[in-house]
Amino acid sequence: MSNSPTELLRLFQKHLPKNAVPYCVQLWEECPFHFFVKPPRNTKLGDFRYQKNRSIQTITLNSDLNPYQFLLTYIHEVAHLRAFSRYGTRHAPHGPEWKAWFKLLLEPLLIESVFPRDILVPLNLHMRNPSASSARDLFLMKEMSKYDSGNPSTQPSFFLADLAPKTHFELAGRKFKKGETRRTRILCEELSTGKKFLVSSLAKVIPLPYAFSSPI
Repeated sequence: MSNSPTELLRLFQKHLPKNAVPYCVQLWEECPFHFFVKPPRNTKLGDFRYQKNRSIQTITLNSDLNPYQFLLTYIHEVAHLRAFSRYGTRHAPHGPEWKAWFKLLLEPLLIESVFPRDILVPLNLHMRNPSASSARDLFLMKEMSKYDSGNPSTQPSFFLADLAPKTHFELAGRKFKKGETRRTRILCEELSTGKKFLVSSLAKVIPLPYAFSSPI
């Protein structure tokens, strides 16, 4: 079912920075799409899947994103829509066609009335050659995370990438030891089972004092 303008405006007013709402509505009006806000997903911030047999495509975004991450992800996915609308499947999903659209669509928003200055600095650097996921940009994500609604725990949280190797930490109620880094993920060992998992370097974790860590 297609979004009504009223429903779309309500979603945008709830999730986006106030000064970005009219522009984001304009992008939808220029090239309409189905838009849904989904429960948090661990593997992605948003989603666009081109289906050539459909005249109206679908974009989804996670509900737990802060307004600035929500806006950046929205423009990221709309850039996919524009690239696929023009080139179909004759281009790489995060190739030069998508990058050109992403830069073009985001440029009007790179101002302090939309993004805070501390985000604009890494965001401008990121947009020189945007990657498939902004979550791979540690500098940008650190600044973005300042505007998250907050960790429900009373203990401070950190990015896994900031911890020293062999540090013990807690993630989702489970305790791990940090191992070697493999590109954007880090091999970590669960203390209670000895099992190893690849965890995103940008996962928010709670460092554990050595006295509370299980020996390995």
